[in-house]
Amino acid sequence: MSVSPEHLDVVVVGAGISGISAAYHLQTMCPDREFAILEGRSALGGTWDLFRYPGVRSDSDMHTLGFKFKPWSNPKAIADGPSILDYLNETVDEFGIREKIRFDHRISNASWSWIDRRWTLTVDHGADTFEITANFVFMCTGYYSYRGGFTPEFAGADAFGGQMIHPQEWPEDLDYAGKRVAVIGSGATAVTLVPAMTDRAEHVTMVQRTPTWVVSAPSQDPIANALRKVLPNGLAFELTRQKNRRFGEYVYRQTRTNPDRVRRRLLSELAKHLPQEQIDAHFTPSYNPWDQRVCLVPDADLFEAIKARKADVVTDTIQRFTETGIQLDSGTHVDADIIVTATGLNLVTIGEMDLDIDGEKIDFSELWTYKGLGYSEIPNLISVFGYINASWTLRADLIVEYGCRLLNHMRNTGTDTATPRLRPSDLDMPRRPFIDDFPAGYMQRMMPMLPKQGDRAPWLNTQSVSEDMKLIGKETVDDGVMVFG
Repeated sequence: MSVSPEHLDVVVVGAGISGISAAYHLQTMCPDREFAILEGRSALGGTWDLFRYPGVRSDSDMHTLGFKFKPWSNPKAIADGPSILDYLNETVDEFGIREKIRFDHRISNASWSWIDRRWTLTVDHGADTFEITANFVFMCTGYYSYRGGFTPEFAGADAFGGQMIHPQEWPEDLDYAGKRVAVIGSGATAVTLVPAMTDRAEHVTMVQRTPTWVVSAPSQDPIANALRKVLPNGLAFELTRQKNRRFGEYVYRQTRTNPDRVRRRLLSELAKHLPQEQIDAHFTPSYNPWDQRVCLVPDADLFEAIKARKADVVTDTIQRFTETGIQLDSGTHVDADIIVTATGLNLVTIGEMDLDIDGEKIDFSELWTYKGLGYSEIPNLISVFGYINASWTLRADLIVEYGCRLLNHMRNTGTDTATPRLRPSDLDMPRRPFIDDFPAGYMQRMMPMLPKQGDRAPWLNTQSVSEDMKLIGKETVDDGVMVFG
């Protein structure tokens, strides 16, 4: 005799920042809905549990990366990974979310039935595979693969006699004391690793093909710390959050409207830390700030390591690996006992699971994004994809709040499906990339897989907190495009 699958009102996929935010908002805004968080790994935290390399930290301030319902009170605004993971664990315990998480539950397939008007999720848990059905799904899986990072093919990689490591698979027992380390890359991970490893390594060399914009900021926010002394913690946190959000948006707008001015400002800041010849050679990109992500270094730690001659930067192209390091096209050889390939992530859609509607597999590249959180003709599903130019959580909160308002509207109107559907006037829209004006390689590798955005609301992925606060946060869910049934 077959047993009917367990049924839930809502399934949240993923127990990282987005999934925890979803759980809090479901409990608060939709207390009548039965839900569970299905987490494929054995621990919560997502990014902050997965990455364990030296120095791992946020590159956003914790007043915007933290939850608005759980004030960040640590004096350090730029926090290390273990502190962030502690904060996430405190949050799930404080709000009774941990009991909602089912660990080691990996979804391999999600299938929507228009007859049953529900999702059927195929779940792998250890040696068992079973099904769970749900009326609605919140996808909170992030945008990169947990199965491994991106490493280009390097000529002669097999010849290298030392250890080659990707930051996503950092060995817990790696001993780099007294070793020469080469870090390949120039992004956020590379600029974090280099100063962090100088505490024990003999020397660390950052090998980059081209420079990245790098800016120093204090690890502590003096205004936030002062406000906490005179105001209730929650109010101090909210004021700091709004200050940082608005300042971040202002800076980003300036990079779009006055790029030469921002470029001059960043170069003048670099001149406070490094000699001009190093700035010209290694820290002056050919592109404008925020054409690719700007890297943050707290308290100028990267520049301090370079000045102390514990680290250096080489800007060149790699010809091949050798037994003892990296041969560059210029003829320079970088000696290394350990090579770290901080070369990026493998980006994915919808947590590497398959989705279908009535047995027809969904090709996301053929769909339109609805407000950056849903997909044309995909019912009862929202998906969290954060900002590239601001803290992830700012958008995650907006999206899951919207999802809860959508659920409540469906309850109040007696409907059980909600599907974004193009209007006749939308059929002539140009097909624009999911994220415009951001040529970073890791993102461009993903663009062909992602849905497209149009040239009008609500078929937009704005990447702007202020615009999203209007598009997602304030507009009614019954906008004439979301079709209820």
